[in-house]
Amino acid sequence: MGKSETELMLKGYGLTTAEMVYRMPDYRNVLNTFVWQDYDLAPDYPKLFGFIEFWQEKIEGPLHSVRFVHRKMISPGEWRNVTGTFSYH
Repeated sequence: MGKSETELMLKGYGLTTAEMVYRMPDYRNVLNTFVWQDYDLAPDYPKLFGFIEFWQEKIEGPLHSVRFVHRKMISPGEWRNVTGTFSYH
């Protein structure tokens, strides 16, 4: 069973979004885009680079360019365990 998104974020994973621009196999002058998104670890990005390797080995449309962004959803200063609260008026 896979880990939840919250568990991944607490272990340092962040949301990585990549836009891949590739050439159509039959029409080399035509560019198309594909958007990929997954939780990944910076700065090595093993899932992203694994997907790019898969693309280059298995998919006929050669990559033209790849742009990506990475955002940690929870950083160490934003998470804290709260055991109780009280309201003061």
